[in-house]
Amino acid sequence: MNTHDLLEPTLQVDAKSLEWQASPADGVVRKRLFHQGETESGTVTSLVRYRPGSHFDRHYHPDGEEILVLEGVFSDEHGDYPAGSYLLNPDGSGHRPFSEPGCLLLVKLRQYPGQGRAQLAIDTGQMAWQALDRPGVYRKALYRQAGFPERISLIQLRPGTCLSPLYHPDGAEIYILEGAVTDEHGHYDEGCFLRLPAGYLHQPCSEHGCILYLKQG
Repeated sequence: MNTHDLLEPTLQVDAKSLEWQASPADGVVRKRLFHQGETESGTVTSLVRYRPGSHFDRHYHPDGEEILVLEGVFSDEHGDYPAGSYLLNPDGSGHRPFSEPGCLLLVKLRQYPGQGRAQLAIDTGQMAWQALDRPGVYRKALYRQAGFPERISLIQLRPGTCLSPLYHPDGAEIYILEGAVTDEHGHYDEGCFLRLPAGYLHQPCSEHGCILYLKQG
């Protein structure tokens, strides 16, 4: 029996194949990559586009919010965050987000419960890639905190990199930011979102190189 027959199914979504859908705010549209629960209050991972000059009313985030700015400049009353910015807003925090020039975001809602999480605003463009012990693999560490299970990183695979088998004991989520990656189960281009179940095993390779968002745990 194949090991994957015993696992929950892998979720694979190509964002390019989805239509933009309206959000509760004028000028803000979204593509939901993963959603569980109530329409406007469940656990969700989305691409969110702010058209120039659009904004959300002030609101709060039960179970936290995570944002990776992919294009443009995202803002709130705490600052301006250009492309490459990574934000983690902890359980119960609030803000009034907007974008003057427009922006594109990867957003995760209601996935970071628990008191005591750090509030982060990181410019990943100012971070150096750190070599890992796997040839051709580099990382920018975004979030890891004692007492919480998540480890969140940007991962770069240099052209021609093929990893030894990689095991995800607690599952993982991957969003392809640039380039493409393959494994024995498929080919994943820029804009592809993967949600891997606990116990997943695969062997990622990238012929031309790639950069991806990786959430473990």
